[in-house]
Amino acid sequence: MGESTLDRDALRLLDDPHSLADHVSRVLNKGSLRSRVFPSGVSRSAETSSVLFLLGSYCGRGRGRGEPCVVFNKRSRLVKQPGDLCFPGGRMAPRLDRYLGRILSLPGFPLGRWPYWRQWRRSRPNQARRLSLLLATGLREGLEEMRLNPLGVRMLGPLPARELLLFSRVIYPMVGWIRRQKRFFPNWEVERVVYIPLRHLLTPELYARYRLRFEPDEPGPGEAEVRELPCFVHHGRRGTETLWGATYYIVIAFLQCVFGFRPPELQALPVVDGSLGADYLGGRPQTAGSPPWEVLQSGGREG
Repeated sequence: MGESTLDRDALRLLDDPHSLADHVSRVLNKGSLRSRVFPSGVSRSAETSSVLFLLGSYCGRGRGRGEPCVVFNKRSRLVKQPGDLCFPGGRMAPRLDRYLGRILSLPGFPLGRWPYWRQWRRSRPNQARRLSLLLATGLREGLEEMRLNPLGVRMLGPLPARELLLFSRVIYPMVGWIRRQKRFFPNWEVERVVYIPLRHLLTPELYARYRLRFEPDEPGPGEAEVRELPCFVHHGRRGTETLWGATYYIVIAFLQCVFGFRPPELQALPVVDGSLGADYLGGRPQTAGSPPWEVLQSGGREG
């Protein structure tokens, strides 16, 4: 699918980050997206995780000028799924995040500044309360993982949930814009922060077919499992990164919603080879029939 199919008005906003942030916020909170609901048990479920889909003006294009980028964490060797690109986030801490969610709704704080917050609280108070919990979870984890300043994040809106089969987890992405922070200080969970320009993510030629070989836990005659999946290949100054799995699908959902972008069909993509060792899941035994790349492409458990 080429550029002619994209929303050209949205593409022009790539040169105007402030207007782009306004556009993203409007798109995420209009029409059918406003009908999104968070299940009643979301705050009590051990399956609930929240992540921050972070945008900001980085990736200098000369004279210190930045352009809109998606901000990822690269997982360190000390955690499960080492080397993968992911968003900051994790599981909810209901008591703490409930308290933090109330703070976030105060004037001058991320939800208090969000132009749609009053509408959510007035028309769907239960949904608003759950949204505040999920945003609090993401911001708390962002502070822990990369020293993200929670007060410097502009809330833009939620994306559809995604369900991870292997980990029995439902991920709720919250989209935010980093307003001023330029430096991050990753903790032990994060190898480094990776910035990928939105322009690159909207370039069909940078997508590929990831031919993944998953090695068996025990050496011997057992055959490795091989599966092909869509991915995005980023060639940065510090090497090549492959975006795939749940994070890939969250990114594609955003690009489709905001820009009308769809990646090329899988069979039309060039092949990139990769392999996963038994340590990919941190030494945990692999569940039969549930390889680590399996992700539902539907909207998770929303109803």
